[in-house]
Amino acid sequence: MKVAGNGQGKILTSAELRLLFAEGFVRERDRALFGICLYTGCRVSEALALQTSDIKGGTLTFRKSTTKGKLKTRVVDIQPGLAQLLTEYPTFSPGALFPGMRGRSLTLTRFMADKILKTACDRIGLVGVSTHSFRRTALTMMSSAGIPLRVIQEISGHNDLGTLQRYLEVTPEQRRLAVAAIGF
Repeated sequence: MKVAGNGQGKILTSAELRLLFAEGFVRERDRALFGICLYTGCRVSEALALQTSDIKGGTLTFRKSTTKGKLKTRVVDIQPGLAQLLTEYPTFSPGALFPGMRGRSLTLTRFMADKILKTACDRIGLVGVSTHSFRRTALTMMSSAGIPLRVIQEISGHNDLGTLQRYLEVTPEQRRLAVAAIGF
């Protein structure tokens, strides 16, 4: 868990996610931003770099130029939960999906995204959460659902499985099921 900026961001439970999206975030923009991070497993910087034109045909396109390693473009399907959040977030003009403050920056900054998340978490009493928590939560949820690591790697954009595996948390339930599978 992240404490005073150190450690890994907390992996959120379903109950914590529901609370955060229902009561923590008060603006549609904030729910859309962190919904993208959760439902696509992207980094917050990748979500902030999205253009309105990157949403089409039921997919989100993370352009190579905006990804961490700048190695390849990723296309991720928009599932119904994310589609609902995007529908509730009105975008009025072409350009940045999350525009910045007029005259200060073209897009919302990582600093502002951190501040939005901290305020939302303070509002509902969540600790140890960082913008990276949504990426870690998404990848762990996919792994827990039995999605093959190679597929998760393709969605997350990780170059190697070793790096991806550091994101994944093993839950007590997974450990219990693993041990329960042993026997003769």
